[in-house]
Amino acid sequence: MSTAYIVEAVRTPVGKRGGSLAGVHPADLGAIVLRELVERSGVDPDLVDDVILGCIDTVGPQNGCIARTSWLAAGLPTHVPGVTIDRQCGSSQQAVHFAAQAVMSGTADLVVAGGVQNMSMIPIGTATTIGPDLGLDPDPFSGSTGWVKRYGDQPVSQFHGAELIAEQWGVSRLEMEGLALESHRRALAAIDGGLFADEVVAVDGAVTDEGPRRGSTPEKLAGLRTLQPGGRLTAAVSSQISDGASAVLVASEEAVRAQGLTPVAKVHTMAVAGSDPILMLTGPIDATHKVLARSGLSVDDIGLWEVNEAFASVVLAWQRELGVDLDRVNVNGGAIALGHPIGASGTRIMTSLLSEMRRTGTRYALQTMCEGGGQANATILELVE
Repeated sequence: MSTAYIVEAVRTPVGKRGGSLAGVHPADLGAIVLRELVERSGVDPDLVDDVILGCIDTVGPQNGCIARTSWLAAGLPTHVPGVTIDRQCGSSQQAVHFAAQAVMSGTADLVVAGGVQNMSMIPIGTATTIGPDLGLDPDPFSGSTGWVKRYGDQPVSQFHGAELIAEQWGVSRLEMEGLALESHRRALAAIDGGLFADEVVAVDGAVTDEGPRRGSTPEKLAGLRTLQPGGRLTAAVSSQISDGASAVLVASEEAVRAQGLTPVAKVHTMAVAGSDPILMLTGPIDATHKVLARSGLSVDDIGLWEVNEAFASVVLAWQRELGVDLDRVNVNGGAIALGHPIGASGTRIMTSLLSEMRRTGTRYALQTMCEGGGQANATILELVE
């Protein structure tokens, strides 16, 4: 079985809702990172076997296979195909898994994996709003007799799930606000220290992530209203609505050798897990256990961890179960500070993780993220010395 190498990774800055990327066509956002990925890696684009991009709410300018549209908008070879996938928040991490699986199976040598999302232009949940115009129920669950028989009329919502997780794992509002403040502190320190500079490609002159806030205090966070009456979560302990794109190049040993490419890391082990769809966001716990068991590695072998900060309760429940020191988790901030352009977040996180692995010489790193429907991907990367 061939080794799947990651040769290069690049991302746009993450734009805040209504920020500098809000008016950029999603195909152009995707095209920017694809062009830059080809240029930085030195790969011959004629030899790319496939382009796999994650994207959610593929309507309007994000419809019609945004992976294919972005590649063509980048001026890259017409004969290279593309496919768009939706595993909710983990879509671009799943794109990496599909790319690595193709390479490891010997059915491809060069695959681009990534994602794109303009949440300012196409708000989250847009696909569900189309239903009434067609005379359909916008709720994807209520019309299913099988679903109702199995789960009844329980609310199916990421916000509801995040609240249930906080209750079940005994995560306090104060703990979540502490994690949120630390996420912003770490992200700002990384930006001020230039740690993201090499991984970001400018978009119309914008080069800096727009989400991290200066001047947040415990007092300010304590004064915010909860998302649900009587709940614990506020906007401050939730990921930000964002815009952005990201991509990595996955290559076989033969392609690395034949084209003189310089790999950064190996895709060591991959796993995906399903979890309770009502809690929805506990999947990273199961996926982490699964990928560690499959890899033969232990918690102590992993030097860096990325657990997507969809909500602070997700990360803190995961930490309670795994016992990982939070000093090694999301070391340069997470989605609470940096933002969460859903379809692009998997490879946005991976791009930053690869940068940190190279900077610190960390051999093994693990990335996991919760996903709609009660799912999670987990990926272990190994640095190429």
